[in-house]
Amino acid sequence: MLRRMGRSGPIGMACAAVAAIGLVAAAARAQDPDLRRDELVIESASGTHRFVVELPRTPDQMARGLMHRRQLAADAGMLFLYPADRAITMWMKNTLIPLDMLFIAGDGRIGNIVEWTVPLSLQVIQSAGPARGVLEVNGGTARRLGIEPGDRVRYPAFAPDG
Repeated sequence: MLRRMGRSGPIGMACAAVAAIGLVAAAARAQDPDLRRDELVIESASGTHRFVVELPRTPDQMARGLMHRRQLAADAGMLFLYPADRAITMWMKNTLIPLDMLFIAGDGRIGNIVEWTVPLSLQVIQSAGPARGVLEVNGGTARRLGIEPGDRVRYPAFAPDG
């Protein structure tokens, strides 16, 4: 037997429709359907860790990053790639969830990790040296998985030995 909750009739149906639209909008914000997705692997002393990453490629996608998202799956992330190694700076403007940022050199080695970035902060977060990319994952992921500087990221944009 079903138990009725709330109002029935047109008002109750309208409230349910508004709630459903809100859920759909929240799910749409959870991932950007315009972003390409791919798999990335990190090899560390603690094991092999696989992530499904979103790849922003346009300037607008790069600027937006993970802004306005309320959640990120445990095995998900966003990979920002640049054409050559360089100093990279990021910030957390309009980013609602804490992140770990892994700065990756052209050879695929993690140069430095900035853990538990502060949501909505305008503080500049930067690579410790030249980097080819940045992998953003949920805050605490690097520590939870035992990922450290020097570990290797396997992805076609990173060439081993150079």
